[in-house]
Amino acid sequence: MTEFSGFTPLVQSLPASIPFVGPETQERASGKVFRARIGANESGFGPAPSVKQAMREGAEDVWKYCDPENHDLRQALANHLALAPDQIVVGEGIDGLLGLIVRQIVTHNTPVVTSLGAYPTFNYHVAGFGGRLVTVPYRDDREDLDALLAAVQREGAPLVYLANPDNPMGTWNTSADIVSFAKALPEQTLLVLDEAYGEMAPDGIIPASNALLDNSNILRMRTFSKAYGLAGLRCGYAFGSTGTIASFDKVRNHFGVNKMAQIAALAALQDQDYLRAVCDRITASRQRIEEFALANNLQPLASATNFVTLDCGRDAGFAKHLLEALGQRGIFVRMPGVAPLNRCIRISTGPDKALDILQEELPEAIKTADAAGA
Repeated sequence: MTEFSGFTPLVQSLPASIPFVGPETQERASGKVFRARIGANESGFGPAPSVKQAMREGAEDVWKYCDPENHDLRQALANHLALAPDQIVVGEGIDGLLGLIVRQIVTHNTPVVTSLGAYPTFNYHVAGFGGRLVTVPYRDDREDLDALLAAVQREGAPLVYLANPDNPMGTWNTSADIVSFAKALPEQTLLVLDEAYGEMAPDGIIPASNALLDNSNILRMRTFSKAYGLAGLRCGYAFGSTGTIASFDKVRNHFGVNKMAQIAALAALQDQDYLRAVCDRITASRQRIEEFALANNLQPLASATNFVTLDCGRDAGFAKHLLEALGQRGIFVRMPGVAPLNRCIRISTGPDKALDILQEELPEAIKTADAAGA
């Protein structure tokens, strides 16, 4: 089948791709449903009962369009962060907001700095607007702030992406180091600071909400997909200076955050007791994964997220075989895609039932991976 000839040369040059192969795609290919879904960093603990009740009640009004200003949610977020509502923009998850940021900055061959092996959806957006990715390697399995700053200065890059805590490694830089890095950036370089896992991070990792507001070139991003358990509804937000946030109204999809997502996110934000309880369960789940990983000669990396990255102690080939062996046993996990990070696999935290399955199947999966690489 031929392609429409009127697409731009840029679009014609790009591959048709999706940054992540979803578990649903794998289930369709295999004809089997995963027994344990612990690979996408979703919260298997789900949203709060209060959120589910709010959604049930809100279902009566889904015939209405959503509020294009996200007023109630922005006001609640402002109260939560001790900011003004006009310092906050709400979007279709961090992924949607990343696309809007790139759209505002990147044109043909614009240099954009990120870490080699970091969140691939950001790279996908950069490619979609014709940007030129400039990547720096991780150092000791952490994003290298010095190397990122050097690349920005060398390339004159107007955009740099940093996740803290990091995905896919779960590691982090300290709050003090993040603030120093942000303030060292040229004024004409926008920092996208992705804090998707911030609610789960221990003290000393996430800067205070008002720590960087004097800098118009810093955008901080959060989500309701992780600790709040609302990944399927696609709702996230960014905050920064009023002028920088106002620019989103030039390009965003004003009806993009659907009514049910607004209702659920507002209810989730109001139930901080449940959030704290979930974070405690995530911590306990991380500890359990670390314990049985060590029992199977896999080295867990210290994590400030809702997943644990396991160093397999061998090459990417073994990690891939282990990933496949777990998949054959009905366990969905993922692995980083770039060397040397791809010597690892990544396990999301989750309910005991899912971890029971993993703990039972892991020894045999390791044997299968050993045999495949022999």
